[in-house]
Parts: sequence; C-alpha cells; structure tokens
Amino acid sequence: QVQVVESGGGLVQPGGSLRLSCAASGSIFSIDVMAWYRQTPGNERELVARITSTGMTDYLDSVQGRFTISRDDPKNTVYLQMNSLKPEDTAVYYCSVDVTVGQLSPKYRYWGQGTQVTVSS
Repeated sequence: QVQVVESGGGLVQPGGSLRLSCAASGSIFSIDVMAWYRQTPGNERELVARITSTGMTDYLDSVQGRFTISRDDPKNTVYLQMNSLKPEDTAVYYCSVDVTVGQLSPKYRYWGQGTQVTVSS
C-alpha cells in the first residue's frame, strides 16, 4: 500500500508565495512521474505541473514562470513553489505519483487528499 500526503496550503495575499509538499510512503520500488493538479468547484481537475524521473518538467501556461516543481527522490517527495500568486490560482491542489511497487509490477497512480490554496486580500 502507498500513502500520499500533501501539506503547505493556506491563505495568502495576491503577489505572495506558498510552497506545497507531497510525500509518498509505503511499498515503493520506484516513482516515475510526480505531478500537481488543481480543481475548483464545478470544474474538472487540471494539470498544473509535472516532473519526470529524469527531471523533465511541464507547466500549465498560466503558471509558467511563476510556479516551480521539484522533487527529492530519496525522500519520495515532490514540491510546488508558487510565487506571484493570483486570485485565479485559488483551488484545491492535488498531488499524484506514478508508483511501481516491484521490479516487474505495473505502474499505478496514487493521489493525495488535496490541500486548499486561497489567494485573497
């Protein structure tokens, strides 16, 4: 079993910064892609940023240049540094990790429980 726990959300003023963390634990052989998504009420979950096991990154156009995704493999942790936050960044942010539990096992995607980010004055 794999557990994924996020932290770091909260209330911040426009222009401020937050850093989200997401740690995976349990029966992990390897982790491929780690990613952050966000969702607002009535809307589909959208991909914000992702990082591969080789360090390649992709970002949603609206966060490019403001958000930075990084990972610490020994800690099975992914981070999302969010700068110059805007009210439209307000959402529940979810972490996903693509995990292999054994050398010959298939890959499964695990999700965190979500953390609220609110950008408001």
